Amino acid sequence: MTLSRRRFLTISAAASVALPAQAQATEPAIWHGRALGADVSLRVEGLAPAASARLWRRVARVLEEVEARFSLFRRSELVRLNETGILAHPSADMRALIALSGQLNTATGGAFDPSVQVIWQALSEARDPSKARQLVGWQKVEIDADRIRLAPGAALTFNGIAQGFAADQIAALMRQEGLGNVLIDAGEVAALGHGAGGHPWRAGIAGPDGALLAERPLANRALATSSPAATRVGPDRAAHILHPDGRAPLWQTVSVSAPTAALADGLSTAFCLMKDHEIMQALAAFPGTRLEYLG
Repeated sequence: MTLSRRRFLTISAAASVALPAQAQATEPAIWHGRALGADVSLRVEGLAPAASARLWRRVARVLEEVEARFSLFRRSELVRLNETGILAHPSADMRALIALSGQLNTATGGAFDPSVQVIWQALSEARDPSKARQLVGWQKVEIDADRIRLAPGAALTFNGIAQGFAADQIAALMRQEGLGNVLIDAGEVAALGHGAGGHPWRAGIAGPDGALLAERPLANRALATSSPAATRVGPDRAAHILHPDGRAPLWQTVSVSAPTAALADGLSTAFCLMKDHEIMQALAAFPGTRLEYLG
């Protein structure tokens, strides 16, 4: 697998302190895969080699389930909702992500809004996004216990939160397996326990060009980093993190740590569009969250 420079720096920065200079008696088990358009890597301390093949199969199944819910590039639950405007009997995962999206939308004053997918589509096709903005608004999404309904022409994307959700799902699997020292990088980073020698895992914060900006110790927490310019949309190369009202991002790179990767992911996405005092207010709504980098 070929890793981008941005992803390589994140992973290598995490590993550099986790492994002491001297050789280890037991090497960590390492797995690489891919989900939701991102490279995924796991580093597990204390896993017997004979158990690794079975664990990797379970990890692959977890990621397959996440793709089946939230991918925009296959016949997922999300695609069916966007195509038909209604999703009956949504899965527990879909309900969980919808609920968290609503909390984030409220706490960020609307900056986090999965309904911006129609704006992204307009920009990618070089269309005027002004008409698409009229369809945007989380408050227009009808959410019931057994149904989700969109307004005609509306569409959702969970690209600002689903990678974090994937990391959380893998973390839950690791706990079920009794594995307490694991580093998960699914586009956003979740760290369980510690690395080799009892040292905290360390995660790198990379800018849009892949340059390493900072490192943070991480133990039983998650870290998410968002850079609007890391991905560009359409022939006009618009930043991929979009505000519903069209305002431009205010920050080049934002990194947030939180108890869960989905929460860190959603907050780091929204904070790219928010003023610093608004960011502090939003953090107060979610105990245990921290702003790790803003620049």
